[in-house]
Amino acid sequence: MPKMMSQNMAVQPLTLTLGHLYPDQLNLYGDRGNILTLRRRCQLRGIELKVVGLGVGDALAPDEYDMLFIGGGQDKEQAPVAQDLYEMKGIGLWAAIEDDMPVLAVCGGYQLLAHYYRPAEGPDMRGLGVFDAWTEHKGPKSPRCIGNIAISWNGQTLVGFENHGGRTYLGTAKPLGKVIKGNGNNAEDQTEGAVYRHTYGTYLHGSLLPKNPHFADYLIELALQRKFADQSFTDTGIFNGNHADNAAGIGSTVLELQKTIVSPLLTPLEDSLEWEAHASILERLGLYSEAANVLRTHRS
Repeated sequence: MPKMMSQNMAVQPLTLTLGHLYPDQLNLYGDRGNILTLRRRCQLRGIELKVVGLGVGDALAPDEYDMLFIGGGQDKEQAPVAQDLYEMKGIGLWAAIEDDMPVLAVCGGYQLLAHYYRPAEGPDMRGLGVFDAWTEHKGPKSPRCIGNIAISWNGQTLVGFENHGGRTYLGTAKPLGKVIKGNGNNAEDQTEGAVYRHTYGTYLHGSLLPKNPHFADYLIELALQRKFADQSFTDTGIFNGNHADNAAGIGSTVLELQKTIVSPLLTPLEDSLEWEAHASILERLGLYSEAANVLRTHRS
């Protein structure tokens, strides 16, 4: 029988590590708020989220992270980032993605994970080709895709604010969701974003995660499931198998894990303000029945 930690020993929280790609260059429209939301939602459950910035010139070692985030920037900022992403971080990022690490890429970051971005002026920016998609800016006279947006996702809604001149077109890539109100990828085909394995590209700013707590928790759950892939969960969400060995190894007691990880995986939080903000965007878009359904569901 494995020995469990003494209850009077110091208990350390579960830890996840998030790599923030290009925090200085790609941080338009408050996208850093996505990381603040992830950190807070982890903290309230006794999970420590460590955030490591990865700038131009930094290599990406995939085994050092549990999640990755890349935000959006202006075209002039994306050019040096595109080169660095391809030359310095491409191999590590591809390895992380193929190993099902959750990755959230917003706006410019989303564009750079497709095949290429063709700006209004200047040469094409080569992307990693994670998504079978491409983006083209149709020139300064073409109207921007700007304003509040709501999409359907997994039987629920995601809301945000979009502001992009480029139009993204999907090849075989699966969209993140279908546009209910707004422009989405290109204001033509009602698609928004793209998905490959556990990598999610989207144009939703605003920030995305503060107004969509269900999507934030979904990403956290993916990270936990992947980190503890050699474990199995019971109906109550507690680790089976070599659970006690794992608990001692990461410096947490079984009791602490029980408080932190429960079915479906994360303990619910008091999210009334978050859902009111979500519903407010739906109301601004004239989606009153959807807003009422959201409030009714989460108040009950």
